[in-house]
Amino acid sequence: MNISASIIDQRLASVADAIRQQADKELGISEEGRLKSLAFVYLCVKIMLDLEDADAFDCLTEGGGDFGVDAMHISEEYDGEFTVSLFQAKYKNNLEGNANFPETGVTALINAINHLFDPAAELQHINARLRAKVEEARSLIRDGYIPQIRALTCNNGLKWKEAAQEAIDRAGFDSQVTWEHVSHDRLVKILQASKLVRESLQLSGKALVEDMNFIRVLVGRISANEISALIERHGERLLERNIRRYLGLQGNRVNEGIRDTLRSDETSNFYFYNNGITLTCDNFSYNALQNGDHQVRVENLQIINGGQTCMTIFKTLQEPGLFQRGDQAYILLRLYQLSSDNEDLVQQVTYATNSQNPVNLRDLRANDDRQQRLKMDIEQLGFSYRRKRTDSPVSSSVITSGVAAVAVLAVWRKKPHQAKFFSREHFGKLYNLIFTGELNGTQVVSAVRLYRIAENRRRRLKFGDPEFVRYASCFVAMQMGQRLLNDMELSVEQISHNSFQKAMELIGKNGEAYFDDSLQDVREALCRLYGTEEISLQQLSATFRRGDLIEKLQTGRASSAA
Repeated sequence: MNISASIIDQRLASVADAIRQQADKELGISEEGRLKSLAFVYLCVKIMLDLEDADAFDCLTEGGGDFGVDAMHISEEYDGEFTVSLFQAKYKNNLEGNANFPETGVTALINAINHLFDPAAELQHINARLRAKVEEARSLIRDGYIPQIRALTCNNGLKWKEAAQEAIDRAGFDSQVTWEHVSHDRLVKILQASKLVRESLQLSGKALVEDMNFIRVLVGRISANEISALIERHGERLLERNIRRYLGLQGNRVNEGIRDTLRSDETSNFYFYNNGITLTCDNFSYNALQNGDHQVRVENLQIINGGQTCMTIFKTLQEPGLFQRGDQAYILLRLYQLSSDNEDLVQQVTYATNSQNPVNLRDLRANDDRQQRLKMDIEQLGFSYRRKRTDSPVSSSVITSGVAAVAVLAVWRKKPHQAKFFSREHFGKLYNLIFTGELNGTQVVSAVRLYRIAENRRRRLKFGDPEFVRYASCFVAMQMGQRLLNDMELSVEQISHNSFQKAMELIGKNGEAYFDDSLQDVREALCRLYGTEEISLQQLSATFRRGDLIEKLQTGRASSAA
């Protein structure tokens, strides 16, 4: 029996219980065998993409007409490109972990990639959840964005065999599609990220060590091979405090540049081309009597900036014939001894070293004064507010800061397109717009409740619901917010704890009616925009992404008021 396979198998039991009700309602999956397979897909998506529960489940497309794609995730556009992660999972009730990922699974993914990302290709026999995501991707392609495809084959066993690799090579996707194998061993390594990393770093040449404001700092030089070996031993455990999971090589110009330098005759200049890496630890020690080439022992080592560099170095040096180049390439290393007791300082250093690329900054904002005040205010209203991401399931009485950001931006700030498609900036450029100093708990809770009504309908369409509901939840929630304000005869600025009870009663009593009436608002706005012209799913996706409807909705509201 393989220990890692056994750990994943045990974990799937609790995962299956957690998603059982939702799987039955949204996917029609209730049979225990299929539910366990679905739980494995869900776990892979959640871990590999670092998503919250609801977002991970929303990626699932398993069922009839799934083109061999069990889950699909579309990233935000960045620098003219966007990443699509396609998952196919094969779970066996075999704890030996010795079965290869089947060739049929690989060929199914190849076929899906060939068909799904051609906007002109007709889609037949495809389920509604997958179709909505595919048309969203196709609308981005029609707008000129380039898709970078990440094909993840997941199983509790070994990688695909040579015949499957030959099929991948024959497909001719080149660098636009990258293939990854996700095994039980890889999942367990990520799940073990909370374990402390104790290591010895072999530096090259001289190093500078200094005490600054009761913090020890070491600046030195380390070889690419040392970095590669470090990642090979510990993997994602070193990135627990890092803002982002590894972005991959595809479509990421910085990572591609790192790879190209390591492959070229410029390897010896790598030190001058790269900004270096920043690490933290609880303590480090070395032989101060030594003149250079120090071996540094570290406790609780973490990479807080440069994780992309380290992972790219590791993956590149795995290529045949490149290992020796790692001894010619050096990287600037900054090591800070920061006590884990001083979490505020750790957060500030992590934020400062990563703020030039504001992705997933939610955890770094968690100790912001505004977040702490909201937590206190919301808890006084009988709800829980989670400032940081956790693995714990979210109930109706729990509000995460991520959901709060989406709801407030859509409902009260009237930016539904940014709420839906600019989540990368919710805790970056849009943070001050969303979380103003005047935002209070009642405003957050009411916005979240309205948004959840719209989201639940999007996830579980009723018979007769139009197709655009799959893209319109944030726009509908915005209109629902206006109806709530009208019934309360208040402006959003006047909503406070004094009006909390009335707001909750109105949402409980009229929430579904608000949704239906607001859905009609969106339907009429679409008519004003397109007339009687038939609207494709690609057009719908693009329309809601660009926010074309906001002006039409406001025009309609002004006409109704008149």
